[in-house]
Amino acid sequence: MATTSVPAAPAVRRPSRWELATRQTDYWLTVYRRTWRGSVITSFVTPLLYVLSMGVLLGGFIEADPATLDGATTYLAFVAPGLVAAHTMQLVVGETTYPVMGMVKWQRIAFGMTATPLDARDVVNAHLGFLVARVVLVDAVFLAVLAPFGVFDSVPGAVGAFFAQILIGLAFATPVYALSAGLKDESAFALVFRLGVIPMFLFSGAFFPISNLSPPLEFVARLTPLWHGVDLTRMLTLGTLEVPQALVHVAYLLACAAAGYWWACRRLARRLTT
Repeated sequence: MATTSVPAAPAVRRPSRWELATRQTDYWLTVYRRTWRGSVITSFVTPLLYVLSMGVLLGGFIEADPATLDGATTYLAFVAPGLVAAHTMQLVVGETTYPVMGMVKWQRIAFGMTATPLDARDVVNAHLGFLVARVVLVDAVFLAVLAPFGVFDSVPGAVGAFFAQILIGLAFATPVYALSAGLKDESAFALVFRLGVIPMFLFSGAFFPISNLSPPLEFVARLTPLWHGVDLTRMLTLGTLEVPQALVHVAYLLACAAAGYWWACRRLARRLTT
């Protein structure tokens, strides 16, 4: 008796990481449409008030040799790039603390996402993509607001400072995302802000050169990602770019972003399966 062979089923192609991340675009657009009003003040108005109060009003009383202000001719030109980098840090830390815990613990949206073909890495990729979009939008407005104040030495420098904010954002977003994904409750966030964000905001070169600190504190400040981000942004903004030092800043921030990304994917995957 002759037998008939059954044709093999066609192989199912697994979507790429890019496709799986972009499939979540509708979700993140919906999230932003529902929440953007609550972020207008912190994202756009507060930075402008910082520039006016610290740079324009306070800066009007400060006269210093450019050599003592990292090459800036005015205090406004010195503090503006520091505020841009510091604001990027604050933005992404705020978006990767309580919102990430909400997705995992309270709303459990991440569990629903990974019940589909998505895995933890796809969830992280899409969320980081949303954060990059937020950084691009907010910092584009921030830098546009700064332009009339004459703090940019050149257009290429302003563009370089803009792209530096994406790198600064990822350097902070990925490790904080990893921390938030594995926490059992939100009590540790107080330490993140009080012992991490606020000290870096005040003592990483945004408001005064870190050379004014004592040698031990200056050494600690140079180890923080924000100092690297502030110094890189300031060099680009003021037109005082030193390539070797800039490459060190970029390498440091890339290392923070890469290590944080690996930790975030690993930590979220473990949390969703335990």
